[in-house]
Amino acid sequence: MPMSFQPLVIRFGRLGDTLLLQPLLRRLHARYGQPCQLLAVGNYSTELYRGQPDVAGVIALQSHHRPLAFSPEQWHAIHALRQMRHVPVYVCEPQPRALARIRRMLKFAGIPESHCAFLNDIPLQPGGHWIEHLLQLADATPLAFRDPFADVTSITSAVPALLVSAQERAECDRWLVDRGLFGHPLVLLQPANKRTVRWSGVRAASDDDKQWPIAHWAQVAEAIHTQLPHARILLCGSPIEADYLESIRHAMAQPGIEVVAKDLPLTRLKALLAVAHSMISVDTGPAHMAAAMGCPLVVMFGSVSPSHWTPRAKAPDAVHVLGGPPHNRVDAIAPDEVIDAWHGLPARSPLTVRPDAALTDIKAHT
Repeated sequence: MPMSFQPLVIRFGRLGDTLLLQPLLRRLHARYGQPCQLLAVGNYSTELYRGQPDVAGVIALQSHHRPLAFSPEQWHAIHALRQMRHVPVYVCEPQPRALARIRRMLKFAGIPESHCAFLNDIPLQPGGHWIEHLLQLADATPLAFRDPFADVTSITSAVPALLVSAQERAECDRWLVDRGLFGHPLVLLQPANKRTVRWSGVRAASDDDKQWPIAHWAQVAEAIHTQLPHARILLCGSPIEADYLESIRHAMAQPGIEVVAKDLPLTRLKALLAVAHSMISVDTGPAHMAAAMGCPLVVMFGSVSPSHWTPRAKAPDAVHVLGGPPHNRVDAIAPDEVIDAWHGLPARSPLTVRPDAALTDIKAHT
């Protein structure tokens, strides 16, 4: 049996990109006998993988765009990488500029290329899913580790999965009680994506292939209310998107709709997705989280191919995909298509949705 290592995984991506690493992290953990270290960007990287068994620790950069000479945090990361000079390194970064920056950081950390495997050395198969691409990388072995590990193989799931701790679940329950949401079916809507809101305001619809008209969201909310009169509809997103989401809520003009964008850290969103009735989302990171948490999902694609990026769930029929090429814009999807897809989602397992009777116990401890 070969000795064990903590592999180092590097990816400078957004939330969805970082979440899609999970099957690779699981497989590397199985191959090398120890959980991985992750070098990524954004606070979401730390929140996403806190307490997850396949990740021993996260080095999170706030930004990787600043020149190395003017970025103390990159130098701190390089110092941490120097402690990992003898472990296998898996570079999952496909973007040339970010990849060039990663190569410089590895060089300054004294990590030789023979210790590294690069995703760009493995061609993405036509129509292939990004997770399969990453798992091909996980099955590759850096040159320096081929003697002990070339024949070490592991068959692991190609579906992302995240654990919710008892503390995260309890905190989410208290939040639901405080907002009067506990015990209601919760339908989550994710109208915005990373590019929707910029410093100058909401991006023009003509410049955002994932933007769905506000009137369409209002029509969907009305259909949800008709089907589930006691449901609460939660408009999800990041704090910067709150005003945009308020404009959508105002257009819906019906009770039982709340904007929770200022009150939804990733740990809470994860626990919320573990118990929500369903989610309707544009193609963005929280849609991948929903699938990973087993939340029935309708997801709308614009110009990006669903064959590469469809969110994966343990139960394949829990994810209904709409749009994508050749239409190339989310606003080509009619509200009736989304409503029909939502009606066709499977019912959630009763084990994941807690009974109203639990409300008394939660109130007793708050």
